[in-house]
Amino acid sequence: MPKKKPIYLFASLAFLAAAAGAQITENGLPIDQLSAQERFERRLTQEVQVVASATPAVVFIETDTKTRVLDFWGRVRSRSGRSSGSGVVLSGSGFIVTNYHVVKGATSIRVSFEKSIDDQVYEADLLSFVEEEDLALLKIRGARKEFATVPLGTSSDLMIGERVLAIGNPYGITHTVSVGIISGLHRGIKINTPGSGLSLQFDDLIQTDASINPGNSGGPLLNINGELIGINNAVNTEAENIGFAIPIDRVREVLEQQLISPDRYSAWLGFETSQDDDVVVRDLVSGSPAALAGLRDGDRLLALGDEAIDSLESYRLARVGLRPGHLTSIRVQRGESTISLPVQAWDKTDGLIYERLGVRVEPVAIGRNGRFLRLSALSSGGPAEAIGLHRGDLINALRKSRGRLTQAYTFRYRIDLAQFLDSIDPAAEIEIEIRREGELYRGKLQLK
Repeated sequence: MPKKKPIYLFASLAFLAAAAGAQITENGLPIDQLSAQERFERRLTQEVQVVASATPAVVFIETDTKTRVLDFWGRVRSRSGRSSGSGVVLSGSGFIVTNYHVVKGATSIRVSFEKSIDDQVYEADLLSFVEEEDLALLKIRGARKEFATVPLGTSSDLMIGERVLAIGNPYGITHTVSVGIISGLHRGIKINTPGSGLSLQFDDLIQTDASINPGNSGGPLLNINGELIGINNAVNTEAENIGFAIPIDRVREVLEQQLISPDRYSAWLGFETSQDDDVVVRDLVSGSPAALAGLRDGDRLLALGDEAIDSLESYRLARVGLRPGHLTSIRVQRGESTISLPVQAWDKTDGLIYERLGVRVEPVAIGRNGRFLRLSALSSGGPAEAIGLHRGDLINALRKSRGRLTQAYTFRYRIDLAQFLDSIDPAAEIEIEIRREGELYRGKLQLK
C-alpha cells in the first residue's frame, strides 16, 4: 500500500497556517481582530523608540584630508583624500563628540543628519582633541537652529548581557542601526585605526556584539532607555561580532577635564571666573576685549553668544567654541539688571602677551634681514608702560633676570614671545632690550 506521510505533512502545514492566522494577543484577541492602530502600536518596541529618539542627534562626518608622502623618487608630495565616521550631538547649539581618528588631519569637516530630519550639510570646526583618548570635540559652524541631543547615561552600572544599540554610518551607509548585548566590560585592547596612523592602548572598553564596522567610529552606543553609554571606536577585524566602545563616564571625564579646559581656548576675553556654578567675573584685565566692552568684576554671566550659562561646565563649553576675531555678545546680571554687551575676542597669543607684558605687538621687517616685534599698543599702567616703553618700540631681546649667565632671547613671531612669557612665573622680573630710533635701550620690568 502507498505511504500516507505526505497527507500528514500537508495537514500539519495547514494547521500551522491556521494557527498563525489566529495568533492570540496579550488581551486574548486574534491579531486579525485588532484595529490598524492597535496592530501598529504592538510594533513599537523599545528598540524602535530608542532609534526614533536618538537618530536626530547622530551625525555623519565627512572630512577632506591631506597627507605628505614620498613618491618613487623620494620627493615629498601632498596627497588629498577623504574619510568618514560618525558623531553625537551633545549640545543644542551644535557641539559634537566623536573619535579623534575620524577627524585627524582634516582640512575641512562636514556633518549631516538623517535627510528626512535635516537635509542640510553643515561645516564644522575641530575645537579640541585628546589623541591618547581618541576623542575630539567639534562645533557646527554658524548654526541658527537648536539641534536634537542624546541624554547622557552612566557606564558605572552596566551589566553583561544588557541589550544595547549602535547607530552609525558603516562604509558610508548613513544612519545604520544594529542591536546586540554587552559582551564584556573593562576590556584592555590595542587599537590601530586605519588611515589615521594612530595606535592606542585602552584598558577599560565596553565590548559588544552589536555590529560595529568602519564608519561607526564616533557614533553612539545606547542602552534600552535611549541613554548614551559609550562612543563606538573599534572593531576586531579578525573576528565576528566583537566591537568596542569608550564608556560614557570616561568620555565625560575627558570632556570636562581636557576637551573644554581653559588651556584649550583659542580666543582671549581678558577675565577669569569664579570656580563655581555662579560663574562670576573675576580679575578683569584693563584694556582687554571684555573690559572695552564694558564688563565689570562681579558681573554674573548668563549667556555667551547663543549659549546659556547655568553652570561652570556650560561656560567652559561655550568658551571653547568662541573663535578669535568674531563678534559675539555676553549677557550678564549686574545687580538687579540684565545687560547684553558686544565683545570681539582676541587671539590667545595676543591675549597672553597683553596680560603678562602689557603690550600688543606686530611683526615688522627692518632692512633686508631684520625682523622684529613692534609695540602697537600699551596697557595703561601695565608693566611695559611702567618702565617708559612707547608705541613703536622694537623688541630686540628679552632675558630672564636670574643667575650670572642668562640667555638673550630674540623673537620674530608673536607665538614665540607668548611661549617665552608663558614659561616664566607670575611677578617674575625680566630684562628687556628695545630699539628706538636706531638706539638701544635696556630696562627691567616685572611681569604680571
